[in-house]
Amino acid sequence: MHIEPGVVQGAKMVLAYGTTAAAAGYSLKLIAVDVKARALPSFALRSATATLGVLAFFEVLPHFPVGISEVHFILGTTLLLILGAAPAAVGLAAGLAIQGLIFAPGDLPMYAVNLTTLLVPLFAIHGLAQKALPRDAAYVDLKYADMLKLSIAYQGGVVAWVAFWAFYGQGVGADTMTAVGSFGAAYLMVILIEPLVDLAVLAGAKSLRGLKGSALVTPRLYAAG
Repeated sequence: MHIEPGVVQGAKMVLAYGTTAAAAGYSLKLIAVDVKARALPSFALRSATATLGVLAFFEVLPHFPVGISEVHFILGTTLLLILGAAPAAVGLAAGLAIQGLIFAPGDLPMYAVNLTTLLVPLFAIHGLAQKALPRDAAYVDLKYADMLKLSIAYQGGVVAWVAFWAFYGQGVGADTMTAVGSFGAAYLMVILIEPLVDLAVLAGAKSLRGLKGSALVTPRLYAAG
């Protein structure tokens, strides 16, 4: 996943470094809570799984450039619901870094911009999952409407951040508006399809009840909140 190099540059990158530092600080808070609740080995295992998943999502699943960025099936909601918020955040950060180091070194100057774009919407759906999803249902029992809420929130957040960086970095011109508009329109497909993917993954998890209480998944996957 990347916003095109050069969209934000020079002194304007200071803001990206600041937002990334804030996202990293919040991630550390989530990590501390997760490790306290589940212990370090479980957190490390789920984080490694998330990192491998992110690399597969970015490099294997279909993706194509549209406007100023790329349309990806990021599956942030899947990572959150299966593995937990902290491992999902680590997986997105590590997966994006590894992708840049190995597959797309030209994207590394935009790492802070891209990381903010991925993490802040993740934190938003983490809060949404705690407040807006049925408290009497485990994640494996959620419905399409529940998944759609999370997908709209996450993918909408990604599109909003891409638009922000574009207008912040390039100004509000006709070309920028066209590029942002085409990117946002293309992401409508992702918003509709990802809930189906999430439900398929959750259905698979539901058939594997032996994972309940396992260090491999978040406890909320099989337990009502």
